[in-house]
Amino acid sequence: MRDVSSQVPKHIGIVLDGNRRFSKRLMMKPWKGHEWGAEKVAELLTWADELNVEELTLYAFSIENFNRPKEEFEYLMKLFIKEFKKSATDERIHKNQIRINFIGRLNLFPKDVQDSMQELMSVTKKYSRRRVNFAMAYGGRTEVVDAARKIAEQVKEGKIDVDQINEEIFKNNLYMPSEPDLIIRTGGEQRTSNFLLYQGAYSEWIFLQKMWPEFTKEDFTECIAEYGRRERRFGR
Repeated sequence: MRDVSSQVPKHIGIVLDGNRRFSKRLMMKPWKGHEWGAEKVAELLTWADELNVEELTLYAFSIENFNRPKEEFEYLMKLFIKEFKKSATDERIHKNQIRINFIGRLNLFPKDVQDSMQELMSVTKKYSRRRVNFAMAYGGRTEVVDAARKIAEQVKEGKIDVDQINEEIFKNNLYMPSEPDLIIRTGGEQRTSNFLLYQGAYSEWIFLQKMWPEFTKEDFTECIAEYGRRERRFGR
């Protein structure tokens, strides 16, 4: 296996795409693929720890996903609760000191889903060795709008002056200020799909044909190796 120890990005974002299409390929109900997708996320956390990736941001549920069919939506909500509760007591999470965070308009979820998120964030909030951010009820445009609203409220309350607004203030009012070095998208589509529009401005992107449940440690390692081969110019 390729040695990537010297070129590992600190922060990797992943668009977890292709769960439903993978399930359809196996002639199963389309949303059953989300179970395999959840199992793959658990594997990913282990790989990230082994490869010394400090932070992951995973696009798990978009604003648009609320329009999914009722049966699928309810299935997903139950799956989220199950997985978040399981993670709250997962020895690997605590042994590896992984802090779990959720970003997005979390108030749009049913209360029991919100409660399971809050519980997981609470039991891991003191950890700092690794960080995993789940983008839920997330959209890059809504994040920018929500940041603008927060800043407008601060101006209205006299906490900051309009002339003080700069990139640093704007970034610190986003759901998450951290910027990924690398973003991976599975599922064969070659578009950003409203993911980390601000934070990902200078991220390296890799698009894979494989569906998310098919993603392997070898794929992850090769993506990191590809990142290491690129020259990051940051517009210069």
